[in-house]
Amino acid sequence: MTRYHRPATLTEALSIRASEDVAILAGATDIYPASANRRAWGDPTHKDVLDITAIPGLRDITETPHGFRLGCLVTWSQVARADLPKQFDGLRQAARHVGGVQVQNRGTILGNLVTASPAGDGIPNLLALDTSVEVAGPNGTRMMPVADFLTGYRATALARDEIALALHIAKMPRAVSGFRKLGARHYLVISIAMVAGVVDIDENGRILMARLSIGACTATAQRLPALEGELRGTSLYHADKVPEARHLDHLAPIDDIRATAAYRRDAALRLLRDLLWELGE
Repeated sequence: MTRYHRPATLTEALSIRASEDVAILAGATDIYPASANRRAWGDPTHKDVLDITAIPGLRDITETPHGFRLGCLVTWSQVARADLPKQFDGLRQAARHVGGVQVQNRGTILGNLVTASPAGDGIPNLLALDTSVEVAGPNGTRMMPVADFLTGYRATALARDEIALALHIAKMPRAVSGFRKLGARHYLVISIAMVAGVVDIDENGRILMARLSIGACTATAQRLPALEGELRGTSLYHADKVPEARHLDHLAPIDDIRATAAYRRDAALRLLRDLLWELGE
């Protein structure tokens, strides 16, 4: 029989996490389908559950002098409705296209990251926002960039006695951002390819910094450092002319039921150009 833990404090949650092999439950939009899928394939095993939803202070979006902190229970719907600057527009766009309204109301941004799916819609946006993950463990808290937090297909650097607490994103007052996703239909669909970007510009519209990432085209979402470097100093209004196929050479898309690798690569390039054109507009 599965044991169900619902601690009221972080200290208690960390104690349970350190002493037992548990599955952490936040929004529960992934943990139950994953369990059902295992049972369908003849694996009835399941971990005990550590429900962290009773711990106070984890549902808040907090503004600090230097940035924003999104607690691990912040949902897609919260982000979609929050009064956040333009640098969050891409994440907001993803929030409106993740599953249906029920999933958006329950699913969490950080949970989407922890599942580490190649098709996780929030992950390219978090990379483009240069997000750091706040992780709590028995020895205190530590911070790590999202790029280091993701270690492979559905794998993270989270230790078995740690809990991911929050996302931290620095302020970029002039930055604009966006997100483009391709699927077999418009809603309730797993991405074939997706692109996220955050671009900081000067008063003349020239790019000071660009962070671009591609999802669903390799085991983990990937930044595009060569393209980002070439975009610096370019007018945002002409940035869509810069991306070329060579900028995606480090990606490793696969053939699967949704698309071929060649289709994914071509789609990613087109989405990238469309995104930069839209940001220029």
